[in-house]
Amino acid sequence: MSEAGDGGAAAPFFIHHPDPDTPGWHVWELSDPTRFNASLGRFRVRMEPDGRVRVRTRPEHRHSNVAGALHGGALLGYIDIALFAAARMHGIVEAGKAVTLDLSVQFIAPGAVDAPLDLVIEILRETGRLLFLRGLVEQGDGAAPIAGFSGTIRKPERAR
Repeated sequence: MSEAGDGGAAAPFFIHHPDPDTPGWHVWELSDPTRFNASLGRFRVRMEPDGRVRVRTRPEHRHSNVAGALHGGALLGYIDIALFAAARMHGIVEAGKAVTLDLSVQFIAPGAVDAPLDLVIEILRETGRLLFLRGLVEQGDGAAPIAGFSGTIRKPERAR
């Protein structure tokens, strides 16, 4: 779906389609690589059998803090992006104009910058204008979570 991002011609904000390189996953990226989301790298997303959405990315050195672990600010960015990817996978938010109303994060353990990061999100409730979500940030098979989070998205108004 397209929305006018600059008041001009309609253009899609996100690239979202099946990823030919990773079967079962979808690409989730901004169409404009000069925006903030692009600074966090590539994202892939898939629906799990239980209805949760898994968003995967791979942090890089530029996402680290001086201790060599994943920077908390980068982790907040990953979580915020993952909320919208989950909403899109459920067909709730299609593009662009939804906003984060709140985001609460509990940092549990340091994250590594040399391993894939999985953000696993579930939708708790949807109302006419709001979407309530929560999730865990995982790194490594069977590893303890490195963060927990909950957030609320205000959905965009429908075009009239």
